[in-house]
Parts: sequence; C-alpha cells; structure tokens
Amino acid sequence: MTASDLILPAVTPADTVDFTAIPSPAFVLDESRLRRNLTLIAHVQRESGAQIIVAFKGFSMWSAFPQLREYGITGATASSLNEALLAKEEMQGEVHVYAPAYSDEDFPRILELADHLVFNSFSQWQRFKPQVEAARAGGRTIHVGIRVNPEYAEVETDLYNPAGPFSRLGVTRREFRADLMDGVDGLHFHTLCEKDSDTLERTLEVLERNFGDVLTQVKWVNFGGGHLMTREGYDLPRLIRVVRAFREKWGVHVILEPGSAFGWQTGWLVSSVLDVVHNVKDAVLLDISVSAHMPDVLEMPYRPRILGAGDPPEHDHREAVDAPPGHAYLIGGTTCLAGDVVGEYVFEQPLAIGDRVVFDDMIHYTMVKTTFFNGVKHPDIGILKLDGAYERVKTFGYEEFKAKLS
Repeated sequence: MTASDLILPAVTPADTVDFTAIPSPAFVLDESRLRRNLTLIAHVQRESGAQIIVAFKGFSMWSAFPQLREYGITGATASSLNEALLAKEEMQGEVHVYAPAYSDEDFPRILELADHLVFNSFSQWQRFKPQVEAARAGGRTIHVGIRVNPEYAEVETDLYNPAGPFSRLGVTRREFRADLMDGVDGLHFHTLCEKDSDTLERTLEVLERNFGDVLTQVKWVNFGGGHLMTREGYDLPRLIRVVRAFREKWGVHVILEPGSAFGWQTGWLVSSVLDVVHNVKDAVLLDISVSAHMPDVLEMPYRPRILGAGDPPEHDHREAVDAPPGHAYLIGGTTCLAGDVVGEYVFEQPLAIGDRVVFDDMIHYTMVKTTFFNGVKHPDIGILKLDGAYERVKTFGYEEFKAKLS
C-alpha cells in the first residue's frame, strides 16, 4: 500500500465548531484530526518496519494515549524521571529514556522504569554501567544505546539544532570510544526538527560515512524525532523507502520517535477578548499569555495562525491605500510582561470584549511548555469528540499554581 492508497478519516471543519460554547481559555484537541495523524503514522510503521514511539517532549497529552494505543503505538520516549513515570503509568508500553545527563539521585528509579536507556556520553555510560549490569544480572532486559552526533543538520533555528557547532548533545566521531562499547547494543541520533524525509536521507548518508563501522556492531538504531510525517506534502513513500533500505542494509531494528507529528494540526488554543485599548494602534488583551502559554512564539520565534484573521500590510493600515479591508489589532496576553504580544492581525469585523480569538495548531510542543508565570489562569485541556461533543478533561486552579512554588 502506498500513501495515495490510504483512506484518511474525515476531519471536523474548523468553521463548523462553535468555539463560543467552549469555556475560555482552553487547549482543544480535535479527535478527528488526531485520528487522521495516527492513520498516517500507523501506515509508516507498518510499511517501513520501523517502530514508532511518541516523544513526550513534543506531545504528552495522556488523556489521548488510549487512541494512540489503538493505532499500534506501543511505546514512548522520555527525557526525565517524570516523563518516564508518565510513560509507565499512562502509555503502558515500552519506556525509552534519553537525557543529556542523569543524576545519581534519579538514575536508580529511571533504571527500574526503562526498557531502552540511551546515554549522551561514554562518561555517563561508564558511571552508571555497574547499575545497569547489576539489573541485567538480576534478569532485566535493558537495551543500552549511545547518542552520536553526525555533525550534520539542516535546522535553521539554533535553539532547536542539536548538531550545531559545539553541541553538548551526542558523541562526535573524533570523541567516540569503540573500546567502551561493551554492553551497548544500539545507537541514537537526533538532528531533525520538523523536516521532510529527504533531510533524513541526507543525514543517514553522513551517519553511515562517519559511523559505518559501528553500525555493523549494533542491533538497533534510534533515528530520534523531527520527522514531520503528518504534514501535508510530506514525502511518505521516501521515508518508508529510506527506513526500509537502512534496516535491510545494516540488519538493525529502527526506531523513530516523533513528537510534533502526533499533535500536528490537531487542535486549537481558544481565548477570549478581555479588553481593547488604543495607543496609536488598537491592541487586544486576551485571557491567555504568549509567554506562559505559547512560549515558542517568542523563543523560535514564529507567527501562529489565528482562525479568521489575516496578515496586515507592511506599514500602518490607516495610511495604506491598498490596505486589505478589515480591522487591525496588536494581539497580546494578560501578563505584566511588556513583550507578551503575538503580533498584528487583521480581522474582518471589529473585536469586542467576550469575542473568541482562536489560535490554530496549538497541541504539539505548545502544551508541554506552558508555565504559571504571573499566576495567570492556565487554559483548560479539552477534547472535541468525534460526535461533536466537547469534553473538558482538565481545569487548572490555584492549587496547581501554588504547588509549583513553595
């Protein structure tokens, strides 16, 4: 079966959703969109022969894990003790753990939870090897990997480039210790960030050139995340072909651990207008915060899409002869941070207090990076079910805010 043969489930059109009926603010996962993504991911897993697990750093909405299991997603990758506990308790499958460094305090518990354990350096492997070997001697099956840095990446944003100059993530070829591989049965690399399969193919060429001798000695290779296989236009046939060819060439088990691909275009952040103020330009204050609830807007940075809104002209819309019809507003959050602003957008109708402003594609990465900065209300978490019903699965209050402090 090819990607063109897939019958994808229909998704709920955004313009048919009554966002005014959803309490604001709220992150809303659309189950129909999630199932569309899972259909594509399951297809890749089946046709490529790779094992696909979900990376919690990009998607860890555990109320949706039952749906993931329906589509054959049987594991998760964690980067901390807390994520490993969540994987064991809620994902209920294989627990894969990688962290740039493990602490003496956390490692014994992580070791109890992990089925796959990846070390960022040989010094970390040597430090914790006695504990791993003791667990193996006690009957545990623990797969151990070393993360390598191929020193090749096509990531434009330095913040998300794990193979950039002087990266602390992974072992380069010149620092690789073949003499310390005893007890290690796998390799891990992660150099992608929302990339297509052609980037993976070029990355594998470099990996094979730099670590080909090591690939002959291992049983599995984890390709990390960043495979945005659910994005429209992504070359799925190439991904399947590249993964299958690598598996057959080297005789290894291949693991992919995307995060964004699961949550890509699966839902929204629903907000409401609290006030409209004027200081040369009109500004809207929402009941959400850019810095607390959409931090990547400031960190990447990037400009999120707002349903029903467009981009303004490059100069002041009041003076532009060819300005598009509509009303321009600076969209900002409700914290005291001066820079808590998304940007300027044009709306067909004027905004008024109580109107909904809905941000698109807010489920992957955004949800996992939220904070309680300034004590502002944290958005609910909800699911728009297949039958159109809205289920609120989590509401945050004072106790969650207080529990984060001391």
